Amino acid sequence: MVDTFVNPRLTLPDILVLKNLLGGIDHQRSQYQPSDCGREPSDAGVLDRGNDRFTQEDDNDEATVAALQALNNPRDGNFDPTVFALWDLKDMSGTVKWMLRPYIQWAQQAVRHPTDVIILTHLILYFLTSVPSAIYLFREFTWLHGVAHWIMQTYYVGTYTLLKHQHIHMGGVLAKRFPYNYIDVLFPYITDPLMGHTWNSYYYHHVKHHHVEGNGPDDLSSTIRYQRDDIFHLLHYIVKFLFLIWLDLPLYFIKKRKFDQAFKAAFWEVINFTANILLARWRFRPTLFVFILPLLLLRLGLMVGNWGQHAFVDDTEPDSDYRSSITLIDVASNRFCFNDGYHTSHHLNPRRHWRDHPSSFIKQKQQYASQRALVFRNIDYIMITVRLMWKDYQYLARCLVPIGDQIQMTMKEKEAMLRSKTQRFTEDDIKALFKK
Repeated sequence: MVDTFVNPRLTLPDILVLKNLLGGIDHQRSQYQPSDCGREPSDAGVLDRGNDRFTQEDDNDEATVAALQALNNPRDGNFDPTVFALWDLKDMSGTVKWMLRPYIQWAQQAVRHPTDVIILTHLILYFLTSVPSAIYLFREFTWLHGVAHWIMQTYYVGTYTLLKHQHIHMGGVLAKRFPYNYIDVLFPYITDPLMGHTWNSYYYHHVKHHHVEGNGPDDLSSTIRYQRDDIFHLLHYIVKFLFLIWLDLPLYFIKKRKFDQAFKAAFWEVINFTANILLARWRFRPTLFVFILPLLLLRLGLMVGNWGQHAFVDDTEPDSDYRSSITLIDVASNRFCFNDGYHTSHHLNPRRHWRDHPSSFIKQKQQYASQRALVFRNIDYIMITVRLMWKDYQYLARCLVPIGDQIQMTMKEKEAMLRSKTQRFTEDDIKALFKK
């Protein structure tokens, strides 16, 4: 029996999506098990969370899509811009909303999409905390401040990286008029190194490389050649990226005869590492906490996260976006990281706005089901990687939200299915199964 608990810390779009899926499970099982009338019903009914704005019937996709689109439509009375990661505007008191109204109105003029007030909120946060803290560390270093600064940046980096993810895919996040257009171009050169990013490397690796190759044989961050529940394979994957990506990425572009991108990728990596070396020779201790430790932590996190995103790859159709990536409905990925849990949706359309992923998922739900896509709940990518290292397929199967044929699977069948999708591909497999 599928757990019907819905985490109240989920975003409202995630609650709408999850209750739609749970309602669909009840509906399909009732068709197969008409005599099971004594079972406790799903709680996929009225969605209030403190107000009665939305009501949906079980498995009513049109109602769910309409509710999700209303949240994103500034002309709709249910429009709900994202202002903070920790708190939802709709749950605040009238007094707090009134106090925030001038800021929200100004922020909506400064950002590119009226839903994205949170982007300006976080940029202000970083420039009021990260930047002055880093400057002060170079002026007057103490070990306590250095450690505290690194902990702060570690807390910020997930949200910042997905803010930057939106930036590189959409060509910016702020309004296309002065002065915001200039700020939009310049802020990454200040904040990127503080969060562990090297200038422009994320763009060249992620947009110009990863989304071109799609976890295929030529993707430098591809998981297909690894046994994805093996700790030694994971360590090899991480170490290779940490020490060789600065060289491998330019060589990839040269192999593809994209010489300008090869030069730019190499140039920005060399410039960043040169700057870090010079800063370390000048003031090693602040450089360690401000630039070097965030860089190492970010690259470790990117690889562990990418492993979780592409750990489950179908053994018959591994080049399908539906079958080589997953969808997560969880707090860490979607509340704090700009709906990063909708990774399949992102691969289907890399330029899709982050607030549009939930409605797009419901619109294409039948396609996801027919393609045997995987949807999980209450687990993030890093914990998926951890559970795989423990070979804890039972836990992963419990986190699965079954769709389509998966609904009729037993727990053991779900575990076996997940285990089959983490097997290493041989070179002969790759030649046979990948079309390009």
